[in-house]
Amino acid sequence: MEAWQFFGAYWWLIFPLMGVAGGVGRAWQKSLERRHVRRLEVLRAKSELRAAQVAARAQPAATDAPDSRESDSPATRLQRLFDAHDAVTSRWLEYELDVAKLIAFPAMSDGRQPLTAAFLRAKRKADGLRPASPKTRTGKEELAEYRDAVHEYEAAFDIAERDARRLRDHSFTEVERKRLDTAKQLLSVAVDLAATPAERQLAYRRVREELDGLISVSDEAIEVLENRVALELTTGELTPPAVPASAASESAATNGTDASGAAPSRAPRPAEAMPSVEAESSAAATGSWPVPSRGTTPAPGRVTRPRPHA
Repeated sequence: MEAWQFFGAYWWLIFPLMGVAGGVGRAWQKSLERRHVRRLEVLRAKSELRAAQVAARAQPAATDAPDSRESDSPATRLQRLFDAHDAVTSRWLEYELDVAKLIAFPAMSDGRQPLTAAFLRAKRKADGLRPASPKTRTGKEELAEYRDAVHEYEAAFDIAERDARRLRDHSFTEVERKRLDTAKQLLSVAVDLAATPAERQLAYRRVREELDGLISVSDEAIEVLENRVALELTTGELTPPAVPASAASESAATNGTDASGAAPSRAPRPAEAMPSVEAESSAAATGSWPVPSRGTTPAPGRVTRPRPHA
């Protein structure tokens, strides 16, 4: 009975509740559409990756030709594979060790992304199949397996890089994107020569605080960033200009010092010699101290008057 009375008194609440329910339904539908589009993109990228892997396996290698020349020896073919492997690893390290690229493309260091996870698996496989050196003896099957792993590694990295450049920071919330923008601005201050050392140190600490909990920065990337900040602090300090030898000698002659900054030693002149003990005793008896600068002649321009006779 009480429920009927409540609904009878507040029957008008059904209209705002219907509006709220409609808004929740539309938001749920949009999220389902975004999830569906994202799933289609992942499936398309995976199909491209599989197609690249199949093409890499089906591609005839020049190393398998019967008329291979001396330049296509197993060591040479293995060295080419090493170069391709190292080139992809170098491109990947540009994202891992550069904090600015980590902020701009965070998906490249996020193993939760499907394409990044596929790239990391391909990297692990290629690293595991890599021989110790180009001079290592490898059979045809091992060489072909390592070649396919390197091609898959290249294709997986290309697809993951394209996806990371497309996503950028869209997987973060609005507040997290603002923190990333703040970290990007502070990072430019931390490596700026025009900023003072205190400003660069403060900006570096703020960058660490803003990225905490958003992006997993490796210890190697932190070390590279610290070295850059320390280098900017070292190169930003002014050093006194070098003084030419001629200017140093002229300054020494003016100040009475030698070029090394020490006063030159000279022998005392006879007139500047210290008075003897007899001179001190006679001066004490007469009550006057001999001053070398005073003479018997009056100073120029001074009027002397004769003493009156007693």
